[in-house]
Parts: sequence; C-alpha cells; structure tokens
Amino acid sequence: MTELYGVIAVAETLIVGILLVRLAKGPSVSDRVVALNATSTQATLALLAFAAFADRSIYLDVAIWTSSFSYLGTLVWARLLERELL
Repeated sequence: MTELYGVIAVAETLIVGILLVRLAKGPSVSDRVVALNATSTQATLALLAFAAFADRSIYLDVAIWTSSFSYLGTLVWARLLERELL
C-alpha cells in the first residue's frame, strides 16, 4: 500500500510540473491565478501522499501550512485583480 502512495506522490508532482507550464504561458492573468491555486492544491496532495509513503507525520504539518497559505494567496491575487479591473 505504501508503494501506491509513492506513485501518487510522483504523479501529483508531475501534474504540478504541467501546471507550472500553464502558469508561465497563461493567456490571461486570471488563468494564471487559477493555475497557481491548482498548483498549490496539487502540491499539498503530493505532500499528503508523501507523508503516508514515508510514514512521517511532520509532512502533514507542512501540507496544512501549504494549503492554508495557498488559499490566502489566491484571495490576495483575486483582491488585487478586482482593484485593477474596476
């Protein structure tokens, strides 16, 4: 079962790589914000899978911090875009 968690962690990391390309090439700023939010979510899922794979609970704390800061970052970017578009 732990090998499955390792495969999931690697797959999530590959998805993060694809999303980083989308983040760099996004046609609009709002597409880039969505890609940044999705990247943060996938990185959190990769950390959770790696924590289960490595059987280390410290990575769960890192995943919780990553998810909370990614949410706040998305809110900040949305607020900035709202001010610039109005």
